[in-house]
Amino acid sequence: MKTIIRKEVQLLLKEKGTFFWLFLLPILFIVMFASIFGNIGGKDIAIQYFDQDKTQASEQFLNTIKSIKGFELKADADLTLDEQLQKIKDGKQSSLLVIPKGFEDALKSGSAKADLDLYHDATADQEVAPIQAVLQNIATNYREGKLNSTLKALGKTEAEVQQILTPPVNINDIKENASKLDMVSQVVPGYTVMFVFFIMISMVRSFIKEKESGMLARLRCTPLKPLSYLIGEWISFILIALIQCTVLLAFGHFVYDLHLGDVFAVALIVLSLAICGTGIGLALSVWVQSENQGIAFTQIFTMGGAIVGGLWFPFDLLPDAVQIVGRFTPQYWAQHGLQDVMIRNAHLADVWPTLLVLLGFGALGLALAVTRFKKFMLTAHN
Repeated sequence: MKTIIRKEVQLLLKEKGTFFWLFLLPILFIVMFASIFGNIGGKDIAIQYFDQDKTQASEQFLNTIKSIKGFELKADADLTLDEQLQKIKDGKQSSLLVIPKGFEDALKSGSAKADLDLYHDATADQEVAPIQAVLQNIATNYREGKLNSTLKALGKTEAEVQQILTPPVNINDIKENASKLDMVSQVVPGYTVMFVFFIMISMVRSFIKEKESGMLARLRCTPLKPLSYLIGEWISFILIALIQCTVLLAFGHFVYDLHLGDVFAVALIVLSLAICGTGIGLALSVWVQSENQGIAFTQIFTMGGAIVGGLWFPFDLLPDAVQIVGRFTPQYWAQHGLQDVMIRNAHLADVWPTLLVLLGFGALGLALAVTRFKKFMLTAHN
């Protein structure tokens, strides 16, 4: 068995494709998506505006927006209002805040509403939603200021005014069991889990190659038991998967400051994930008829599991029907377990269901491989 393990590890390390599929490609994915989503998260939201009033009141309103962190104002002095509205209609601009003439007069009169017009592309609701929220918040502050002045004019004291303006309901935003939540916490464990299952391609190639080269046919004449051969092959791929996960998580930690949490719990999840992915790979390797068939099944299982298991997008954002399916995949359990440790500061006692599910998938794969292996050996070339 030791000879099989050593032989398989040496062959894997000699293949350049192994480094590309299991190490280089997932690192490229992590860098690309972590950079994209990281920049989105840290980028200020631009509010394009057109000031028709050009008064002290409109300038004060715009300065209020400027003072809010995460937002920036932009104005295009070269285009008229109609030209900018046409850009929105053409889909070249998402929104435009217009301060109409008479804005200051309406504020001073107190009898009329000071209107603001927010034009936006109907297909850009999500992009415009933060702008609508901040404008609504500013409008509320203006209303409270107007009420404050009116109440004082009626003879109310400062304490009475504050009591009247205090909302009857207060919402306390309390975050529980979370350390550092960002897209890196989604991307790094997600792509680590996804690319572990790509090792099944290497496993299929190895088994098909040994079947066609006559190696398996010669093993039939030796006292080596099928289970010993399978376990020897299995352990070699488990070692490669462990190295792969270690490299990817270490890359996320040192390059993107990924919070690992309980390292012992993460290590056990990674070990269980490696056993799971390679166990399924064992079953696939002895059941498929050709290398191309194995690659096709691997891609379907890997990509499909990544989608429904929440590896590409946060699981809670997926439709309910997809979430039901996703909970039956090993990808979901691995990602859920890793994020519990990294984000929610969970420990071994909290993630044992994840370990049991992943080990269960691995044991099932081994059982299916053992069941099929005798027939697989009979198809080996002499």
